Amino acid sequence: MPDGEEAAVTDEATGTSADLASSAAPEDAWDPSPHAEVGVLPPLIDQHSHGTLHTELGLGSFEAHLAAAAGSGATAPAGTTFFDSWTGLAVRRWCPPLLGLEAHCAPVRYLARRRELGAYHAGRLLLRGAGIGTFLLESGSPGELTSAAELAAAADGPVHEVIRLEPLAEEVADTSGSVDSFIGNTAEALYSAAQHATAFALGITFCDETPPDPREVRRAADRWLGGRTPRARPADPALLQHLLWSAVATGLPVQLHCADPQPLAGFLHSTAGAGTDLVLLPGRPHHRRAAQLAATFSHVYADAGPRPGETLGEAPFGKLLFSTGARALPELYVTGARLFVRAMARLAAEWVADGVCTRPEARRIAALVAAGTARRVYRLDPAASATG
Repeated sequence: MPDGEEAAVTDEATGTSADLASSAAPEDAWDPSPHAEVGVLPPLIDQHSHGTLHTELGLGSFEAHLAAAAGSGATAPAGTTFFDSWTGLAVRRWCPPLLGLEAHCAPVRYLARRRELGAYHAGRLLLRGAGIGTFLLESGSPGELTSAAELAAAADGPVHEVIRLEPLAEEVADTSGSVDSFIGNTAEALYSAAQHATAFALGITFCDETPPDPREVRRAADRWLGGRTPRARPADPALLQHLLWSAVATGLPVQLHCADPQPLAGFLHSTAGAGTDLVLLPGRPHHRRAAQLAATFSHVYADAGPRPGETLGEAPFGKLLFSTGARALPELYVTGARLFVRAMARLAAEWVADGVCTRPEARRIAALVAAGTARRVYRLDPAASATG
């Protein structure tokens, strides 16, 4: 589909594509009301996502990705569908109009329209209609997902790379013939990555308050290198902690993916004053605890989560950041952004109605969580991104 025709589809379907895909709307235009739409907030900065699939999807494969987004690895029981989930309802509400269909149309009709447009053009329409202005894309995802450059082209916006440490170690291990070369090459790879990455990321459940003993790191590396299978990522606590402490030493922000952030409290305390910001991305239902830890330590930040009303009650507003966590489906960028903005609008309307804050204050708070804090923490220069 030519670009002009694509734009026309979006304009006809929503009447607001220019607002959603362009730069921020005037600050005074934001109206904190429960009916606010994405276009009335400045473009969001999505601090964590994985990219989208290139391929066409049938009903079964689309539902499998819906299931993963809902936290399920199982197929829907006979006679049911994952479109009958919170994520599925959000997709049916917000995504069909971006492809020229009415909201809440039947899933089979939506997927037929998606295939008619083609995965590439449908993805462009969805990403450019999401209301996200800047993306932080985690590297190291499977090869079928878009790269930073591909996502930037599809979304027509800057994309900054977040280097995931486990696949980085996996790549180093593939070219290291001994423990000594692995340790040395890992240090070099981290230094090289730090020259262009925006942040590092690691999945971890616990970290000691001091770096692991080098001898234990060597033993862990020897065990892993000796028994690893293709595409096997490091899981030994000593290796993971070595990677984390090495990343902290670079000075770049580090995202900590942790089911429950509480076991990391000692590590967070010990890194105060190190000059590195740490961002907690917890699993459900631990976003509130992550916000409490962000309030405790000056260098710690937290994901605002799916219910920002809860996390904003636990931490200063400038310690929380928005993310979609989207993987595979461009629809998840749309739904993540729309649900977040509407939740923030409802919260702001309540605060203004109750006299908790003024409308300009509500606008400023929403802008902090939506984009301002991410721009500061990740030191984002609008003119520089992974797209260049």
